[in-house]
Amino acid sequence: MKILLVDDDVFLRDMYATKFTEAGDVVVTAQTGAQAIELAGKETYDVILMDMIMPGMSGIELLSTLKELPSGKDVKCIVLSNQGEETDVKAAYDHGAIGYIIKAELIPSEVVEKVHTLVL
Repeated sequence: MKILLVDDDVFLRDMYATKFTEAGDVVVTAQTGAQAIELAGKETYDVILMDMIMPGMSGIELLSTLKELPSGKDVKCIVLSNQGEETDVKAAYDHGAIGYIIKAELIPSEVVEKVHTLVL
């Protein structure tokens, strides 16, 4: 599976990238929503994982913008965040997310399993 992982936290981004790579996935990373949009405009991904809180563009704004791209209409988007408020979760689903994973509730290997379950 080809994954675009968007998170401004370098440590978490690298850790999740490593875990997905170990599971056999191809991972491309972005630090900001703007970088993610640029990458998604050039390549096709099976899934885009994104944080909710990032500088310059929130996860909700990123979801909305991705869905406007020709390549983004069918892409599966999953939020991977520590923001667990019901309003955040609802907003993500309302803007096209197929899943919402709270980082603090799962260890990284469980996040990989959950993403695979949601996408495959």
